Amino acid sequence: MDHLKPTSANSPPLTPLTFLDRAATVYGDSTSIIYNHTTYTWSQTHKRCLQLASSLAGIGIRRNDVVSVLAFNIPAMYELQFAVPMAGAVLNNLNTRLDARTISVMLRHSESKLLFVDSHLQALAHDAVSRFPPEITPPVVVLIKDYNCLLNDDVGIVTTSYEDLVKKGNKNNSLSNDDVGFEIVTTSYENLVKKGDANFRWVRPVNEWDPITLNYTSGTTSSPKGVVHSHRAIFILALDSLIDWSVPKKPVFLWTLPMFHSNGWGFTWGMAAVGGTNICLHKFTAGDVFTAVNRHHVTHMCGAPVVLNMIANSPNAKPLHNPVHFLTGGAPPPAAVVLRTESLGFIVSHGYGMTEVAGVVVSCAWKEEWNRLPVTEKASLKARQGVRTLGLTEVNVLDTESGLGVKRDGLTQGEIVLKGACLMLGYLKDPRATAMCMREDGWLYTGDVGVIHPDGYLEIKDRLKDVIITGGENVSSVEVESVLYCNPAVNEAAVVARPDKFWGETPCVFVSLMDGKDGGGSSDEILKFCRERLPHYMVPKTVVFMAELPKTATGKIMKSTLREMAKNMPPSMGNSRM
Repeated sequence: MDHLKPTSANSPPLTPLTFLDRAATVYGDSTSIIYNHTTYTWSQTHKRCLQLASSLAGIGIRRNDVVSVLAFNIPAMYELQFAVPMAGAVLNNLNTRLDARTISVMLRHSESKLLFVDSHLQALAHDAVSRFPPEITPPVVVLIKDYNCLLNDDVGIVTTSYEDLVKKGNKNNSLSNDDVGFEIVTTSYENLVKKGDANFRWVRPVNEWDPITLNYTSGTTSSPKGVVHSHRAIFILALDSLIDWSVPKKPVFLWTLPMFHSNGWGFTWGMAAVGGTNICLHKFTAGDVFTAVNRHHVTHMCGAPVVLNMIANSPNAKPLHNPVHFLTGGAPPPAAVVLRTESLGFIVSHGYGMTEVAGVVVSCAWKEEWNRLPVTEKASLKARQGVRTLGLTEVNVLDTESGLGVKRDGLTQGEIVLKGACLMLGYLKDPRATAMCMREDGWLYTGDVGVIHPDGYLEIKDRLKDVIITGGENVSSVEVESVLYCNPAVNEAAVVARPDKFWGETPCVFVSLMDGKDGGGSSDEILKFCRERLPHYMVPKTVVFMAELPKTATGKIMKSTLREMAKNMPPSMGNSRM
């Protein structure tokens, strides 16, 4: 069979951008996007993306240039997930919850050429770009006007026409921003769409390993890690996620997950593959979620456990008219939260992933026989991460000392490692960090601690840095938190290590209580609740009450901040309120 080999006919580069071409043909008249009073069909979305890509190419955006986006879940944000790579550029979604300093660092690190900004965030963008040193050229900033709000005119805006932007393209077909300082092009987003060529032949990747996205893992340091993914990885991840979640044709998808968060876990492209309807929400409360679900007959939505908790604890919570599939990830959801959410009519699925793998690569594949179990036991099973998805080659839990796989007993802990086609190309400009994460043994090391149960299902126990070692015993903060969430008085809970002269470390819990629920919410009652459900060494020694726990830009509880608070508590300090 030596004569059989890859050819240009049987091995064109894989890319998720082809999903949009097909959607325009198959689902052309079906609704693609709904945002307040704005509605588009898939034919219109396809045309708008081609026109925008054409304009980007026309103003000098070249292959592999980085184009950044700072926007909420609005139609333009969705369109840019296709239009930017259709121009050959690399899409960089920026976290809207970050501060100006961090955004500025990311823009400089990525050498971004163009920055699209939601009009609600123009002051933040102005602050970020104005922090560039004089010797570094900032990106040209294009304002995405949201006509549902009034613009703030007091942030130093310079109005520039579409033609002036085109003139900035130099002879080498690249953007030049010399001598113009900070600039926002008002209304230019729609101008770029309007003046583009609807017959534009979009720029296909030369190789399926060409980069398509750049996403930063954290906004907490001055040296952020930029994760670069290939067209091939995203193509596989997007289809893999649809199959694993059993998403049917033409679902109605409610965007409660920020699109900037790993490109909406790949579902930005995935919705085009199945002709789904994207319900965009600029910002939302639990009440907005219930309203949108009932008004638009939502079938699917995603979000972190904090969103599940918000929905379950909302005073507006009412049983749904029709079931809604909810995929959660980012942290193990407490079984009590899963139980409360499902009692409203949501069907909760749990997935595991990280920025380095672009989306969900391990999920709790449900077995029919589990349907016969009590609801509390089913909720506990759903809180497990599960098994690899079809697109992941292998997942394992390795002993941190021997490097060998741990026993499949649900007790022996180790570090979770992954191997598969949807893994990142690496960290931008950081070969050392890439080598530390993706090692020569062929695994990507996640930094998460987990166990494998006898049935082969994976369960996260903690982050390596979050394990508490008290008197030589390892305490899983996640396990203690799961017990705390069973207390009806607890709204949020986080457990961290507090230094102790005798034990080395002891568990310290930070708690926010439910509104209007004082019963069971004193420190003594919290500790008694834990003693009845946990081994003695796992019971917290300190309880700190807070009105609200500090969150990261992606909505996760900031354990680093809480660890620092616990570390700085005086030894004599016991239980307290803050």
